[in-house]
Amino acid sequence: MGKGFQAAGVASGVSGNHRWKVLGVGFAANASFSAAFSGIPTTAIFLRHGYHIGNGGLGLVLGMLGLGIAVSELPWGVLTDRWGDRRVLLLGLLSTAAALAVMAAFVVPHGDNAPGIVPLALGLLGVGLLGGSVNGSSGRAVMAWFREGERGLAMSIRQTAVPAGGGLGALALPSLAAHFGFVAVYGVLAALCVATAWFAWRWLHEPPVVVSAGRNATDGHEHAALAPESASPLRDVGVWRVALGIGVLCVPQLAVVTFATVFLHDFGHAGVFEISATMAAVQTGAAVARVWSGRWTDRRGNRRQYMRACSVLTALLFAALALIAAGTGGAHGVITLVIATMVVLGGVSASAWHGVAYTELATLAGTRRAGTALAMGNTCAFMTLFVTPLAIPPLLAATSWPAVWAIASLCALLALPVFPKPLRTTRYASRARA
Repeated sequence: MGKGFQAAGVASGVSGNHRWKVLGVGFAANASFSAAFSGIPTTAIFLRHGYHIGNGGLGLVLGMLGLGIAVSELPWGVLTDRWGDRRVLLLGLLSTAAALAVMAAFVVPHGDNAPGIVPLALGLLGVGLLGGSVNGSSGRAVMAWFREGERGLAMSIRQTAVPAGGGLGALALPSLAAHFGFVAVYGVLAALCVATAWFAWRWLHEPPVVVSAGRNATDGHEHAALAPESASPLRDVGVWRVALGIGVLCVPQLAVVTFATVFLHDFGHAGVFEISATMAAVQTGAAVARVWSGRWTDRRGNRRQYMRACSVLTALLFAALALIAAGTGGAHGVITLVIATMVVLGGVSASAWHGVAYTELATLAGTRRAGTALAMGNTCAFMTLFVTPLAIPPLLAATSWPAVWAIASLCALLALPVFPKPLRTTRYASRARA
């Protein structure tokens, strides 16, 4: 699937048997890295205590993880389109495992001796820089093996790996940090990346193709209503609108991922079990919603409408969370359960649209340019992961938790005019409905 990959149709017999293994590799790759970038923030309480940092320092180190991914996504995506999925995914997974292993060996607190905020921030930056390879390369592989009309479901299943891996991290990493320290946290994450690299080496290969001039890769249908594959996605306004909309709509999602544990602990007075259960419910619900939304939009050809609807629903849910938090001024008992439920509902709504949006990105760009287009979306998403945890502590110090959730609601609403408007008719939408 490298530089010489030409527009073609996949031999259906082989793709039908092997494409699910490719999807499994993409899922495992995203899950193993998601366990790191979504799971490490769930250890926020232990990070504060073990590394002797406050909320501001916590926001900085978590933001560095997102910055590393954001900075590296586009170069990795362009490299994927030139080198191919297999090389980039293997290189990225193994180097990410090495970075985590180095952190387990040298950047962990021992009793009262903490390595300091600088080594921690640089370590997480390195993990982000190397792990940014996973998203675009695994997504391009899935796009190459699945046909139009199936890609929404396939990409959504791949995207469920993000909440699935995050849910695994939310369940396991806080307990590992509490009982075994951060050596175990970083060591387990490194082992996951190595295991996934083995599966990628075993199963991720270029699909067999049958040359078919004028047809989209792995799709037996002619190109229609899609951007020409010869044009760079970097010059496509439609691709940029989807990518920027992804970035804006990620703000409420990442506010939950990075600081909901602190909110539930400090404001809701919830314990470790309640916090872990809530965050796991967010990730599990998001995974289910992504699979459903991918299949639903494949059948109806309404990806853009769905993305815009999620923007409105997310804005409403976070506005409700802000009002509840403002009305209580603190939480105990039943109120803690109510705000935890709202965190779950808002987090799921803010995550459900991911597979649909990334499918739209890759479809607009075409299979040969999908690595670059997916990287554009991920760059915007992970730039948000850098900015959001940096912005929340000073905002919280100046205002309150209700203001944090109100601004998250506003960001969700801002995605509505950014996302491109639905087209009245598109050939690929018509095929999906048929």
